[in-house]
Amino acid sequence: MNSDAAAGFDGQGTHNTEVERGILFVISSPSGGGKGTLIRRVLSLDPRLGYSVSWTTRSPRVGEVEGVHYRFVSPDEFASARERGEFLEWAAVHDNYYGTSRTTVTRELSAGRDVILEIDVQGAASIRHANLEAVSVFILPPSFEILRARLTARSSETPDTLSLRLRNSRAEVEHYREFDYVLLNDNVERSAAQLAAIVSAERARRPRQERLARRVLATFPAPTTEAL
Repeated sequence: MNSDAAAGFDGQGTHNTEVERGILFVISSPSGGGKGTLIRRVLSLDPRLGYSVSWTTRSPRVGEVEGVHYRFVSPDEFASARERGEFLEWAAVHDNYYGTSRTTVTRELSAGRDVILEIDVQGAASIRHANLEAVSVFILPPSFEILRARLTARSSETPDTLSLRLRNSRAEVEHYREFDYVLLNDNVERSAAQLAAIVSAERARRPRQERLARRVLATFPAPTTEAL
């Protein structure tokens, strides 16, 4: 696990005096757990949510679009960006590199926009170890057999890559204990609704509504002291 997350992030992401800082949502699962599908459902329903497109050195799968699903780069391009400090977090996963753009996330959060990071458990650990404020959600597959069926059905992996992802899956699932929320992805519609509910609940937390509550309170008459 590697992280550049601690360097300079807070300094670049200071609170705007007019706009409340956005919430960072970290969504993880083992490969094939279905986090991408759930995230796309929630994004389509909530215009206040942004999505950070990760960088990766792996090849695009069928149907994946550059700049939409990932930013696909060469190992040399990735290494250069890492050396320039462009990643909030980065990790080597299943023999490929993945990273999150520091600039994109900072800009969105500072503008008051909530942002979803779709990252592996290593990336989530990097965010956590850097003490960055985030809400983390782990997506559980219903079982190993269903996970294997999902990975096999998408026909996007070589036999060696498929075997590697399956071998790593148990160790990834064991990280569920480190997350704020755990969702079972056994029904896409229900699981997406649960994920959307988590987003709504986090927005309603009292500390995040403090400014709103004070603004409403200011519309009430000041308390008066009546003589007994």
